[in-house]
Amino acid sequence: MSLGRLYVLGGQQRGARPMSGGLDWYEYERGLILEVDPASGSVERRVAYESPAGSRVDEDPVVLFKSATLVGETLYACTQTELLLYHVPDFALTGYVSLPRFNDVHHVRPTADDGLLVAISGLDQVVELELDGTVRREWGVIEGEGPWDRFDRSIDYRLVRTTKPHHGHPNNVFQLGDEVWATRFEQRDAVSLTQPGRRIAIDLERPHDGLVHDGRVWFTTVNGKVVVADAGTLDVVDVIDLAGCQASDEPLGWARGIHIDDDGGLWVGFSRIRPTKFRENVAWLARGFKNVRPTRIDRYDLATRRLTHSIDLEPAGLSAVFSVHGAPPAG
Repeated sequence: MSLGRLYVLGGQQRGARPMSGGLDWYEYERGLILEVDPASGSVERRVAYESPAGSRVDEDPVVLFKSATLVGETLYACTQTELLLYHVPDFALTGYVSLPRFNDVHHVRPTADDGLLVAISGLDQVVELELDGTVRREWGVIEGEGPWDRFDRSIDYRLVRTTKPHHGHPNNVFQLGDEVWATRFEQRDAVSLTQPGRRIAIDLERPHDGLVHDGRVWFTTVNGKVVVADAGTLDVVDVIDLAGCQASDEPLGWARGIHIDDDGGLWVGFSRIRPTKFRENVAWLARGFKNVRPTRIDRYDLATRRLTHSIDLEPAGLSAVFSVHGAPPAG
């Protein structure tokens, strides 16, 4: 078995501090892209990014990479308030978009006709853009609600620290053919935006991801399960409990980010559990914050359902994982 290199995106944490006003317990000061060689276990920083003034709040901005999409030699990445297109493997910046509606952007993916689908968690909406930022289409993710019913088009939401609590919190967009879907964190599902009424129920916990692979859609849930749905019937056909795939009984951490390699391996990102103002988001962690494992990526063999690799990302500065991608072959 020869495992390929991986790109891992996320954020480096600024030091924890007491809550005040509307701030979370912790924040992030820069976005990181790491290159990981599973064979050797080496982890290299490829990008350390801080959003420029004008695209984020002035005081203590939250900066990290959220969920990305890798297609060919282009990595489509996003921060809270920006879209960044990188050419790989040199990570030259080839595209940039930042719009006033961008608040807590969670995911970006390209379309077949040179568009960009963007999940904007802060405004509970999904938009389809041209590469220059021109809006093609927009959707609210709450049934019966338009994308601007609760928000003001005149406000630059990049300069608004938070719009929480979110009603839906769309955190991933994917396509089944031409049909556009969004994963909704709060409703524990994925819904079709272009054919309303079609839904994939992910009832176990709050979901992330939406990886379409080999006729199935793969989701992580924050408590360490992988929910697999049939892309045709929309029925859940498998649930993989990652806690049962390893010898340790320590809490896994916050699961988010998924990749399936060419050797039948399932890579999942785990972020170290930290206190949060919205404690219902970690209510499943019954044992509190003891014996907390580091931020890392783990590989599970899909045939045997066993853990085969675990790579600690904290020495490289990564505090939270949002997405994992197979790097193009070298050369």
